[in-house]
Parts: sequence; C-alpha cells; structure tokens
Amino acid sequence: MSIAQTIRERRSIRTFNQTPVPRELVLQLLNDAVWAPNHGLREPWRFIYVGSPEGRERLAALTLEASAHMKRVKLLPSKLKELMRKKLAEIPANLIVVMTEDKNEHRRDEDFAAVCCLMQNMQLLGWEQKLGMIWSTVEFIHSPVFRSGLGVREGERIVGILHMGYFDKTPKPKPRTPAEAKLVIW
Repeated sequence: MSIAQTIRERRSIRTFNQTPVPRELVLQLLNDAVWAPNHGLREPWRFIYVGSPEGRERLAALTLEASAHMKRVKLLPSKLKELMRKKLAEIPANLIVVMTEDKNEHRRDEDFAAVCCLMQNMQLLGWEQKLGMIWSTVEFIHSPVFRSGLGVREGERIVGILHMGYFDKTPKPKPRTPAEAKLVIW
C-alpha cells in the first residue's frame, strides 16, 4: 500500500471489537513512529500504555472522576455514567502521549508539532496493521485529577490519548476540501 493510499484510507475508529491489542505490536509501532521529525532531536515525548483489563478499568474510573467537573458529565444520571465507564473500560488499548513543555515558547511549539507528527505516524502505522485508532483530546486530559492519577509531572502536558483496537466495520470517508480551494499563491 502506498503512503498516499494509507493516508486517504485511514479512518478514525470509535468502535472496537474485543480482540486484544498486543503490547509488543504497540511497541513495534512506537519504535517506527518515533522517527517523526523533531527539531534538534529533542524527542519531547513519553508514553503511558494501558491495555490490561485492570488498567482499563482504572483508566475508565479516573476518566469519570476527572470529568466530574464537566457540565455535560455532571448532569448525567448515574446509570448513564456507569454505561460510560463500562464503554471506556472496553476500549482494548489506550496510549496516552505526554510531552515535555519547554519553557521557551518557540521550542514548545516545535515540540508540540513533533508530537503531533508522531501521533499521526502511529495512526498510519496502526492502519497498515488493521489496528484502528481515534485521537482523543477531550478536556479532562487537562484535569489535575487525571494528570496526577497517571503520573504526569509538572512541566509536562498530555497531547492526547490514542484509543486503539481492532474493528469490524470501516467508516465511510467524508469529503475533504481540495487543496486548491485553500491555496494562496504569491
């Protein structure tokens, strides 16, 4: 499969079957994904992998605890919150991508861009292996409860969570605006 074909065919996957995601596969994908461009080879990333049933339960509980202040979650009935917790715990694997926040704004922007490149690499590499992912940046990732529960340190930020798993159905592609419509030529 060509790179262009992989890019065009990749989809965000929100519904996974319960086939386990081997940790070895995630590590293999990460070892390729870290070849993302990053200025000065600062490699400003680290990862927290959650794949065991116990870890997934803990992450689901932590997510709901951290989300408790969010208006849309706070107003949900407890039955719906329990359903959310169960659905979160059923995601076969999660990769929390953490970035060191440089005090220099320019380097911090470069590092954020590098981590985003790494995360896109990860999604494309996973797609080649029939492993679906969705990149989540829900606001609870900034919660002190969530950050401390995961061991995210001062001077670090969570860039996103890659929820991953195998899937049975591929979503249909949504149209994209042609580049010509957004291209300015000087």
